[in-house]
Amino acid sequence: MGIGVAVFFIALGAILTFAVHASVSGVSIQAIGIILMVVGGLGLLVALTIFAPRRRTTVTEEHIDPATSRDRVIEHHDVY
Repeated sequence: MGIGVAVFFIALGAILTFAVHASVSGVSIQAIGIILMVVGGLGLLVALTIFAPRRRTTVTEEHIDPATSRDRVIEHHDVY
């Protein structure tokens, strides 16, 4: 579930809970709205924690070139 779907579930649940005043035999529309808001909130939390941008790493290695006796710096940039 992506962020957009989670926000859609939260919005749909809020509409069913607070704006719809109809009644259906054997089904509570307000309870369904609350369930959708909870599912949307959990989906949003999972989407933000798992798919959050990871930090960028930089690895710097220093090597001495034996032919010239100079320092050579190699940098690796990993961007995820």
